Amino acid sequence: MSRKYIFSSESVGEGHPDKVCDTISDAILDACLAQDKNSRVACETFAKSNIVVVGGEITTKAKVHYEAVIRAAVRGIGYVNSDDVFHADTLFINNYLTAQSPDIAQGVDARKAKGKKSAEQGAGDQGIMFGYASDETPEMMPAPIMFAHRLGRQLTKLRKSGRVPWLRPDAKSQVSVEYVDGKPARITNAVISTQHSADVEHAEIERFCIEKVIKAVLPKAMLTKDTEYLINPTGRFVIGGPQGDSGLTGRKIIVDTYGGMGRHGGGAFSGKDPSKVDRSAAYMGRWVAKNVVAAGLAARCEVQFAYAIGHPKPVSVHVDSFGTGRVSDDAILAAVLKTFSFKPADIIAQLNLLRPIYSKTTNYGHFGKDDADLTWESTAIAAKLKKGVGK
Repeated sequence: MSRKYIFSSESVGEGHPDKVCDTISDAILDACLAQDKNSRVACETFAKSNIVVVGGEITTKAKVHYEAVIRAAVRGIGYVNSDDVFHADTLFINNYLTAQSPDIAQGVDARKAKGKKSAEQGAGDQGIMFGYASDETPEMMPAPIMFAHRLGRQLTKLRKSGRVPWLRPDAKSQVSVEYVDGKPARITNAVISTQHSADVEHAEIERFCIEKVIKAVLPKAMLTKDTEYLINPTGRFVIGGPQGDSGLTGRKIIVDTYGGMGRHGGGAFSGKDPSKVDRSAAYMGRWVAKNVVAAGLAARCEVQFAYAIGHPKPVSVHVDSFGTGRVSDDAILAAVLKTFSFKPADIIAQLNLLRPIYSKTTNYGHFGKDDADLTWESTAIAAKLKKGVGK
């Protein structure tokens, strides 16, 4: 007897208050790395009304005009309309950035230090990280989160084209997919909430979102006569962005990863340089899991590893294929450990992470994008993994 269930995932637009903050934090990170690849950056952003607050720890040789970077990031999102309280040219900026603690620095730096057990580069913090991949979409990502991202990208594309003058930057999307025997079969509902100017009627927004967004980018075969469309369900969404709600870096970690389909260690990504394993090791986990699936060793794969601050090796590595493995999980793990190095310095080298690439990751997920700069999406290691298990 077949098993059916419905799984839902959400995405948010670039103008969502939390994504505004992620965008600013990653823009500051990239500005530092562009001048000094060894920059240590942990930048947090808070936004509310017409105020942006940045804080955290940055140690760099770069000379960065933080205010200019922040205004350019907000302008790029699209907060430039005369009816925006949160506006790139008029917002107030408070800067509380300081240098990285020397106690943390000595644990991360590749040098000897009193009390440190190794002179190798250590993890920037303790923690657990997960990577995930599935064969249910071409991107090797879960269908619900990829579909939700598609809606957000399409909304942004149309807004920035200038052809839909009533669209505003803040938006959210959500897609529910019915699975039959573990495979996505149909879309049961799609939700879009998009900020708009005050002079447009709800009926026009509804028609536009269904015809020009949902039906334009979601698989036609998965949209049925029973698919439910929920567009701006409150009836009005004029006040949005940081005017309507406060924003904070790192609050959209499920949107950033697998839409809830894969587990999450709890660490956010944006604003952190790759010495922070919250980010770099999560990218590593995605790279490993995706290559396992690309090699045909499993239909689904999740990789988990854990670190201790200042220690150069993971304290654990675990692989789970959820019963979909063509070989045993033990065999996959053995091949993974033989093929990849999980030391923080090696992760950075293997994925070439000391580059200003992070603004490309901020919106619509850090995973599943077709961009050569995002090296963790490469499947070039699949053949080597396959050979490692004797396939």
